Amino acid sequence: MKLKASQAVDVLRAAGEPTRLRILALLAREELAVLELCSVLDQSQPRVSRHLKLLAEAGLVERFPDGAWVFYRLTNGGQAGELVREVLARLDPADPQFTRDAERLIAVFAERASVASDYFARNAARWDEIRSLYVAEAAVEAAILKAAGPGPFKRFVDLGSGTGRMLTLLGPRAEAALGLDLSQQMLNIARNHVAEAGLKVCELRHGDIFGTRLPDGAADLVVVHQVLHYLTDPAAALKEAARITAPGGKLVIVDFAPHKLEFLREQHQHRRLGFSDAEIRRWLEAPAFDVKVETLPPARDAGLTVKIWTAERAAARQRSAA
Repeated sequence: MKLKASQAVDVLRAAGEPTRLRILALLAREELAVLELCSVLDQSQPRVSRHLKLLAEAGLVERFPDGAWVFYRLTNGGQAGELVREVLARLDPADPQFTRDAERLIAVFAERASVASDYFARNAARWDEIRSLYVAEAAVEAAILKAAGPGPFKRFVDLGSGTGRMLTLLGPRAEAALGLDLSQQMLNIARNHVAEAGLKVCELRHGDIFGTRLPDGAADLVVVHQVLHYLTDPAAALKEAARITAPGGKLVIVDFAPHKLEFLREQHQHRRLGFSDAEIRRWLEAPAFDVKVETLPPARDAGLTVKIWTAERAAARQRSAA
């Protein structure tokens, strides 16, 4: 469906202001919180919020609250979104203003990564203890085993493997297993755990969940266990996880339902306070996957509910027949 002339004028009017154009260029990189945009733009929160309100009303950005924070991202799809992306694609990346914004955004990323890295390094040795403070691990792991199925799996990939618990849990069902993580401290602990379990099929690599460098359909089982809430762009991570999931294979995602425990953001570097079923399905582009959801209520009064989304990719012949 094409935009009417009046709609196109509204879109271009919303985008055609210097600060709002800068905001759109920044959000084209990844979703950002309001305070992160304020830091890059060097403008007050009320002023940035007014610009974001206008962009949201024009359908150019999506707004979603997350606890006490609010995140924004470019609208995915639609004629208005396509028009804005076309405008952004024609901007000169060497323009001094966009260059300065990009440098400031990199500085925001670097600070965020440094804080997260320090946190994981400090807590690597007691990671399983921290994780079990809010969740009954035995129940979660039993549900993960059920979701993954009995196997055997030709190749199992654990994205953000941490201390390697998913490798020791599911590795015995796999002919080959690969764990990727950016924290060397975590990888060292995972290697010890895998060795102690006698799992010679498991390999651990320093790797990025956003760019695994694995081929399309590389694994018939992919697991993302309690990782998404730490990430700057969980949608991009799931897109990569979906890409490496083979036809007929499974992608198992374990994380929290939406909650309001801000101390997890402040003390434990959680960037997102849980995820809704609708978000996960949208990010997985649901027609390609049959998504089933299991909900595990908290064992304590911590207010955290664990969700397990099991996404099974259609077999190749089923997709071609469709």
